Amino acid sequence: MDSTLQMLKALTDANGVPGHEDEVRDVMREHIAPYADEVTVDHLGSLIAKKTGTTPDGPKIMVAGHLDEIGFMVTRIDDNGFLYFQPLGGWWEQVMQAQRVTVMTRKGNIPGVIGSKPPHILSPEARKNSVDKKEMFIDIGAESREQATEFGVRPGDSIVPVCEFTVMKNEKMLMAKAWDNRIGCAIAIDVLKQLKDVEHPNTVYGVGTVQEEVGLRGAKTAANVIQPDIGFSVDVGIAGDTPGVTEKDALAKMGKGPQILIYDGSMISHRRLRNFITDTADELGIPYQFDYVAGGGTDAGAIHVTAGGVPSLAISIATRYIHTHAAILHRDDFENAVKLITEVIKRLDKNKVKELTFGQG
Repeated sequence: MDSTLQMLKALTDANGVPGHEDEVRDVMREHIAPYADEVTVDHLGSLIAKKTGTTPDGPKIMVAGHLDEIGFMVTRIDDNGFLYFQPLGGWWEQVMQAQRVTVMTRKGNIPGVIGSKPPHILSPEARKNSVDKKEMFIDIGAESREQATEFGVRPGDSIVPVCEFTVMKNEKMLMAKAWDNRIGCAIAIDVLKQLKDVEHPNTVYGVGTVQEEVGLRGAKTAANVIQPDIGFSVDVGIAGDTPGVTEKDALAKMGKGPQILIYDGSMISHRRLRNFITDTADELGIPYQFDYVAGGGTDAGAIHVTAGGVPSLAISIATRYIHTHAAILHRDDFENAVKLITEVIKRLDKNKVKELTFGQG
């Protein structure tokens, strides 16, 4: 594996559900610290890597991916040692059953599998419906509550999906758990890397936020610490290139460039900033795609309403099978997202930020 693939593997193989992002934060710190002047962590746990350009008081540019992945939390242990759980983030019941998980305890990680009543003993009518999450449990091989407790399991422990980072036969295609949103963290790392020896008048913040999947919480605290002038959220988007999906459902195709999100449930994209980014991409021949999502949101939804308002945009990577145990994305889209954000930052200065800001230009 080349160094980029090694970084992507380290980020995605790390375990980190909302509220327990320590392992991922350590990996991101290791990879971003060589390109930053300083790396700090806010009180909620978001990592903030700061790189000052040629002008100490230049515009502050925030590039944020979120550290957390969807997962679960142990809520109780029954008499027979089976674990019951609370989802952390959005899960669809049909992708959960019989999937492997890791239970993170203070005594170490424990393997498990999500179980439910076998279909063989369900009524024909019941088989037509998805099993409700409340009817599922996690089997860790314990024979009693006491044994599960001896293993180290306690209510509040984190539960993480299992899927090892895999380079597919088509080596541009990369499969892993937690692309949502370790790819955003990787983009933030590589943007600072690409800017390492570049002269520009901005202060750039590569940020790994916490608890995005449960309400954009880390983006709120990190943005309050930074007080950015421009904000970018880098995340995954829906890939519309699998069987049965039409352009009415999702516009983006894998390998055709990063997505410029014009609308989601948390934010209407900033028109002037959006035009500036697409003009830059057109000038340099960097491919991109427009997309919109009727619901949901990204960290840009929290960043753009910080203080008096921050011109912000969500830039996403088209990804198949998000919010499941295994997702797939295209390496070219990652690399083009890094290139686009880097080139935009190189073109920003106080005058351009003033021009972009409503009420100022």
